[in-house]
Amino acid sequence: MTKILVAEDERDIQFLIAFALQAVGYEVLTANNGEEAVALTLKELPALVLTDVRMPKMTGYEACRQIKSNPATQHIPVVFLSAKGQEAEVQSGLDAGGDAYLLKPFEVSQLTKKVAEILDKTKPAPAA
Repeated sequence: MTKILVAEDERDIQFLIAFALQAVGYEVLTANNGEEAVALTLKELPALVLTDVRMPKMTGYEACRQIKSNPATQHIPVVFLSAKGQEAEVQSGLDAGGDAYLLKPFEVSQLTKKVAEILDKTKPAPAA
């Protein structure tokens, strides 16, 4: 089962995202802040990280930079989830190494479709 890490400090949003992803067949790990997200990413090596931008202890941007700077985790796609949709915010996420940026509020179907698209792109090619 494909593992996805959800880093979100708002419990209701974290639950909604986890529920939606589990409903379509993903195994979901959760973190309540950026520090937990980095530690869990190193420990569990999920296929994808969904992270809020503004969290306690460490922002999603900083967590992404740490994930992308570690050779063991740099291949893992990171998707930002944020209510901050200004161009500068989106650019900051991409500059930090993020693979995509989804604006809150989002439709559950939009989230699961984006996750599937990114996982499809990052899936290793079959051996010849």
